Amino acid sequence: MGVAPVRDGPRVALAALFITALVTAQILAVKVVSLPRPGALSFLGPAILVPAGVAAYALTFFATDCYGELYGRRQATVLVNVGFAMNFVMLGLLWLAIWLPGSPAGVDPTTFGRVLGPSTNVVLGSLLAYLVSQNLDVFSFHALGELTNGDHLWLRNIGSTGTSQLVDTLIFISVAFWAAPVVLGLGQALPGAVVVQLVVGQYLVKLLLALLDTPFIYLIVGYVHGVDPATRSPARTV
Repeated sequence: MGVAPVRDGPRVALAALFITALVTAQILAVKVVSLPRPGALSFLGPAILVPAGVAAYALTFFATDCYGELYGRRQATVLVNVGFAMNFVMLGLLWLAIWLPGSPAGVDPTTFGRVLGPSTNVVLGSLLAYLVSQNLDVFSFHALGELTNGDHLWLRNIGSTGTSQLVDTLIFISVAFWAAPVVLGLGQALPGAVVVQLVVGQYLVKLLLALLDTPFIYLIVGYVHGVDPATRSPARTV
């Protein structure tokens, strides 16, 4: 059995980065982080509230944009849908660990379950938002690529990520903190004004991260083009 060529390394690394960031974001979402609020955004309240996994989740869009640029829309879509399935693997393993009897030698089982057991409404919102927004990101990235004849990578990255992150934020916040509690009776629904604040605050943070990651996409794409000239083929944009 032969050994995979060195040029396969970036492809495997990007896929691994995507899956790692994805499952990490799911686990970290149970903590809400309070960020300082700029004076111009007083309508958001005293602080900007975002899940602790917001940076990890934003990294998944960075990974799919790099992957799609290098290996094509079809392969990026496969990666996104495999990642969706891995969410259920992660949740299954997590709940298995919570369900198994604990020992006094480790962390208190009740505390362990309370911290790592994400609520059902958050899981529903997260998975639905992921399935829609990640596929939208891949689609819009390549749609912009066709409009720009494969040029202006910065525009494709910011445009696709900005659009898909808006959809992701709207679905996640509205389902997790309003629709699921109201329709399914899962927990207490937040007031509409608070839901709007959460949507706006989280989207602004995600959009800022999309702007910051653009130079790194150029670095990675440029590096892989040099390692594996095959990635320059027009086939990667189909």
